[in-house]
Amino acid sequence: MDVRLERCRLRRWRAGDEDSLAKHADDRGVWINLRDRFPHPFRTEDAVEWVRASLGVSPPNQLAIEVDGEAAGGIGISPDADVHRFSAEIGFWLGRAHWGRGIMTEALRAAVDHAFSEFELARLYAATFEWNGGSRCVLERNGFVCEGRMRRSVFKDGRFADQFLYALLKEEHGA
Repeated sequence: MDVRLERCRLRRWRAGDEDSLAKHADDRGVWINLRDRFPHPFRTEDAVEWVRASLGVSPPNQLAIEVDGEAAGGIGISPDADVHRFSAEIGFWLGRAHWGRGIMTEALRAAVDHAFSEFELARLYAATFEWNGGSRCVLERNGFVCEGRMRRSVFKDGRFADQFLYALLKEEHGA
């Protein structure tokens, strides 16, 4: 997986990404929009472990977003199991220095193509916290439809919050 796009490159994580990963991920503005398993502060040791865990997975389900020659964000595809085995959750983040430039919209489009072509999926879904309007816009620009609001479904940063659930069906995507 290595796709050169207009504003960025979407590729596998690789050894050497650790410093730029730690630089862009160690930001409260990034952390506030992600699950708590994404640590804050995000240290170099966290980056080393992340890259190590991502190496050799085939097909790749954790992708780096490279901007200006450095890993500045990521997209993860998490296939479900059992009766949900044809669905996968997709999540994404981008370093603050690159927000508002259309990079994530472009990268997510390529990741969706990858997910539908490499995994046996009928559906991709994503959940965003109520305060994360930017991610909702990225999802909508990529054809995801809001399926609902899950009230008080997460506890983040010391408070309960709602999430918005978005989904994209394979036939809607055209893959």
